[in-house]
Amino acid sequence: QVQLVESGGGLVQPGGSLRLSCAASGFAFDRYAVAWYRQAPGKERAGVACITATPYYNESVKERFTISRDNSKNMVYLQMDSVKPEDAATYYCATDLVWSCLAFQLHQGMDHYGKGANVTVSS
Repeated sequence: QVQLVESGGGLVQPGGSLRLSCAASGFAFDRYAVAWYRQAPGKERAGVACITATPYYNESVKERFTISRDNSKNMVYLQMDSVKPEDAATYYCATDLVWSCLAFQLHQGMDHYGKGANVTVSS
């Protein structure tokens, strides 16, 4: 059973940094792409970043966010720098159980999500 558990959410000031973590279990982590999606109130869920051995980013977070993975720990991370008010959202870890970020690149959703971590941006 796929389990994805996000942590590290909280309050961050504009221009500040925050790191989200996702602990994965129930599948062969090193064989599959994992991604971060986010959903702000009143908006649809949207992809933020995805990683196989290569990272992919939504244009809105490129140069500010970094996705990484540690296959030895079954963990995926999202380092958020130069945070903007529009980055406020609930962030979800996700996987499609394929070694591809094509769904992310096509602005589609994935099959499995965690429960999310809330990120608030405020001074």
